Amino acid sequence: MLAAMTITTAYVCPRCGIRSSVSSLTWCCPECRGPWDLDYTAAPVPLGALAGRTGSLWRYEEALPLSGPSCSLGEGRTPLVPLTDTVSAKLDFLMPTLSFKDRGAVMLAELARRLAPRRVIADSSGNAGTAVAAYCARAGLDCTVYVPEGTSPKKLEQIRAHGARLAVVPGDREATARAAREAADEPGTFYASHVFNPYFLHGTKTYVYELWEDLGGRLPDTLVVPAGNGTLLLGADLATAELYAHGLIPARPALVAVQAEAVAPLAEAFRAGADDVPGPAPVAPTLAEGIAIPYPPRARQILRAVRDSGGTFLTVTEDQIRDAQRDLAARGLFVEPTGVACWAALTAAPRQGSAVVPLCGAGAKTGLAPA
Repeated sequence: MLAAMTITTAYVCPRCGIRSSVSSLTWCCPECRGPWDLDYTAAPVPLGALAGRTGSLWRYEEALPLSGPSCSLGEGRTPLVPLTDTVSAKLDFLMPTLSFKDRGAVMLAELARRLAPRRVIADSSGNAGTAVAAYCARAGLDCTVYVPEGTSPKKLEQIRAHGARLAVVPGDREATARAAREAADEPGTFYASHVFNPYFLHGTKTYVYELWEDLGGRLPDTLVVPAGNGTLLLGADLATAELYAHGLIPARPALVAVQAEAVAPLAEAFRAGADDVPGPAPVAPTLAEGIAIPYPPRARQILRAVRDSGGTFLTVTEDQIRDAQRDLAARGLFVEPTGVACWAALTAAPRQGSAVVPLCGAGAKTGLAPA
């Protein structure tokens, strides 16, 4: 039984135009089975009023569809440090669960807490699952996380430590997603999907709001972001659109998306001039397991966002990932292989002007990639 509540925003399908109440627990469009967007308009964030606010992502309350959280762990406000004269890194691996996924997971857990479902489920290759498990624990919610076999043992241990149940699915990431989506159709279930639920994207967009604040009301020329399911990229697209619409930045930065060469369906579609990924890409082993997504549900949105920004796609080899992880470690930054992909790409193909790369997950989650 759902708790009585009022939520003024609504889900809307970007393809079909179908709308649904957020309170309904409907996790996808009933017509096309695609992800929801959120019918929500952010208000301008007053840069000059931020100094005295809470030291977390919730300081940007005008831009968030939820406010007054009770399950926050102080996520956000991660450091921005220089790597070169023109490239800086945002240390999102310093989040409470050691990955940037906390930005979106806290939004999903806060929404679920208000809806009071019978259970929460999530699917993940690791980091999103650990984040959802942690915030559900904070919110007192029953949680099950679906993961593919072969998920890092350290990530599995973290999920268990937060009290969530693990459902280990034979096969790859796509098989795991299918299993979770079948379970999501059961009554009383809140699907805390970092892909299908747009509240997650409104959490990840705070990455850019923090850059904007830390850079004194401006943004770099280029935002380099990883692209598997595209949750950070689409959050960045949301934030730059909002800041530009409110006259808070003079122009939107280019979005440069990075994929592992081994699993790069988005990069291949972009280079072919396609509007969508035609079907599941072949799955090959890669160190960047967090972005090894053969068939991203929001592929159309990701491709459009990169093109509209004047950006591009870059791919990195396994050797480049290994080298980038060791290079960052030598600089004092121990980051998991997926989280170093953007630095690997920018090292191999430098951009003109200023750029920021996210360091998304801590190296303690996976260890050092074998030579």
